Amino acid sequence: MNCYECGQQGRTTPATAVCRVCGAAVCTDHVRTESKSLRESASPGKVTHDQPARQLTCPVCHAAEESS
Repeated sequence: MNCYECGQQGRTTPATAVCRVCGAAVCTDHVRTESKSLRESASPGKVTHDQPARQLTCPVCHAAEESS
């Protein structure tokens, strides 16, 4: 599978990740990586996990999430 973003620019680059929002394949140059705390529904005791999760998105979805 090749990077969708590179394909739009006329290049062929192997993809290394898939956007969690739109499902587009992206290469290491285009993938956006963030850490996010995982939360469980409210219940007695601990609600967040100690270790953050990794979220991978494409540049378009990352920009859309940042704009809200």
